[in-house]
Amino acid sequence: MASEETRTMTPPTVRSSAAHEPREPGGTSTRAWTTRLLVLGIVLSALNLRPAITSLGALLEEVRDGLGMSGSVAGLLTSVPPLCFAVFGVMAPRLARRFGSGAVMCAGMAAIATGLAIRPYTGGTAGFLAGSALALMGIAVSNVLMPVIVKHWFPDRVGSMTGLYSMALALGTALAAAVTVPLTDALGGSWHSGLALWAGLAGAAVLPWLPFVRGRATGAGASGPGGRAGGAAGQGERARVVAPRPGEQSRGTHPAVGERAMDLETGPGERARDLEAGLEKAAGGPETGLEKAAVGPEADDGDRPAGDREAPGSAATGSAPEEAPQLRITRSRTAWALAVFFGLQATAAYITMGWMAQIFRDAGVPAGTAGLLLAVTMVMGVPLAFVIPRLATRLPHQGPIVLALGVCGLAGYAGLYLAPAAGALAWALLLGVSNCAFPLALTMVGMRARTGPGVAQLSAFAQSTGYLISIPGPLLVGVLYQHSGGWGLPIALMSALMIPQMAVGFLAGRDRTVEDEAGR
Repeated sequence: MASEETRTMTPPTVRSSAAHEPREPGGTSTRAWTTRLLVLGIVLSALNLRPAITSLGALLEEVRDGLGMSGSVAGLLTSVPPLCFAVFGVMAPRLARRFGSGAVMCAGMAAIATGLAIRPYTGGTAGFLAGSALALMGIAVSNVLMPVIVKHWFPDRVGSMTGLYSMALALGTALAAAVTVPLTDALGGSWHSGLALWAGLAGAAVLPWLPFVRGRATGAGASGPGGRAGGAAGQGERARVVAPRPGEQSRGTHPAVGERAMDLETGPGERARDLEAGLEKAAGGPETGLEKAAVGPEADDGDRPAGDREAPGSAATGSAPEEAPQLRITRSRTAWALAVFFGLQATAAYITMGWMAQIFRDAGVPAGTAGLLLAVTMVMGVPLAFVIPRLATRLPHQGPIVLALGVCGLAGYAGLYLAPAAGALAWALLLGVSNCAFPLALTMVGMRARTGPGVAQLSAFAQSTGYLISIPGPLLVGVLYQHSGGWGLPIALMSALMIPQMAVGFLAGRDRTVEDEAGR
């Protein structure tokens, strides 16, 4: 009885069963290694999400001449990225549920490496498009899974981790734009070699995900305490929540600290299975759901007392974790606003990546300088991709950030029309700031949903729908460029699209969640 009274007086804490059992030698270092390896995988993967596009933009004129492409066909080529993102991005949750998130990320990086290696040597436009589509398929699934992985592993650091991988994404984008032309010249002037060399970076990104593939494979059939197949016993031994005495003030640590304490007891296989459960919910599969201790609503609510939490298997929830209902995501106005915002910013981004270097070259800027200007536009995302998500998570409404980025874009387009060569650096900087709508959109995906399954559904819906919206933009720019013989009409189109982007982005920035709008 005395021991029971002592337990009742204890402030609410989350305790792993490992605290009462001998730890395996090196357990702490293994957990730290797992987290570092995951961060490395996220960063390397993000570095590979845009070189397939910006390296082509820097050499687009040479590729067009080598393959005999017209302006309209080149426009089609620049529309392939959003098309692939729309088609294959929606498959990411189901693929992760079927094969495991680590396996899908690993396969995605392998697809990027293979596509980039073969596309310059296929010998024709159709083969070049096929190789590009293979690489972009890998990019598409990685695009969708990145916010989900961040939300699951780092629920209390969504803004900073989103900033980290967005910064890496911007760095890879800028690097490819800046060095592709010089490296092509160093390799003998062949555009084939200049495009194929980026396959090496994608190959390196495969390696960090291999232990997570192995973790799922070895853990899928695990049984006994701590394993999924161990049923309620394993689940019960995972953690204990000790409630305070009624009326006593909770003195537990910040909720996220307790949650991370539980997470540290698991390795890649266990965490991968938790993540797959959330992705399964997003894909409409069996409703296993994510554990509330990992990414539930409480993970983002630092003000909720720890004593209000309920452990999986508690009396309040029954013998199994509470399962969130499948969201009717299309009923959410916020989801639609975010999807349209994502689509319009993607339109602007892919027009910029595919055509901006050509705009400068047509204005008399040398090819190498035009590539550097494109790199300046992309590299602006390196610091801002870290600052903007952190700022966005501290504001109740992200609309003002959307409007500020839109104004920069309109100013940049005006400069490209009036004096493309004279003020080239200024226009490149302004458009670089405007392109940071992408990390802002990713951050809002994590903020407009409370749960892991909600983020997975919203990410898949916003990105797939958004990329469908963005498909006609780059193609239409190519058609207008070919038939008008100049850049006046294409730039006018780009400026006109910025207005609705600002409007829907302002709506998507309101402080609400898709669970509230679509959950019932």
